[in-house]
Amino acid sequence: MTPDLRDRAQFDRAYRDLAPGARNAALRVLGDHAAAEDVVQDLFMDLWERPQAYDPRRGPLRAYVAMVARARAIDRWRAGRALARAVDRSTMEADAAPAAESAAEGVLRRERSRQVLRVLDEIPRPQREALLLTGSGLAHHEIARVTGTALGTVKGRVRLGMKKARTALLAA
Repeated sequence: MTPDLRDRAQFDRAYRDLAPGARNAALRVLGDHAAAEDVVQDLFMDLWERPQAYDPRRGPLRAYVAMVARARAIDRWRAGRALARAVDRSTMEADAAPAAESAAEGVLRRERSRQVLRVLDEIPRPQREALLLTGSGLAHHEIARVTGTALGTVKGRVRLGMKKARTALLAA
């Protein structure tokens, strides 16, 4: 029997029954208990807010929850990898000063890289992730698919993130 996810008691029962399996699915991908718990909480919050996202004709709720938990854990892992690659690229660029560059130019370039990283840290997480995924070469529609976010939301996050970054960098 498929639970009515709009009914609080049935939703609570579904959470108690399915959260451990979802947590394990996320944990296998992330290897981090706290991150896996975050994935499960986000998944069930979305399911509470948008119960129509689950279509019982496509399979049992247990399979849907496990699949979504795994997919979101992969998305989270990829976003973390994109951030790490961006930091690595920035560090490599800061360390690889051209031979013709003066010492002052090298210092200024490294300081600009540090400013960019500080600004990225100050931007809200969804906007930062959208910017980093864009910077790693993904198109907006690919980011929407990978993160499970609407295309318009992705475009808005990139636009707002760029605006905040630009404003913060100009102020610095």
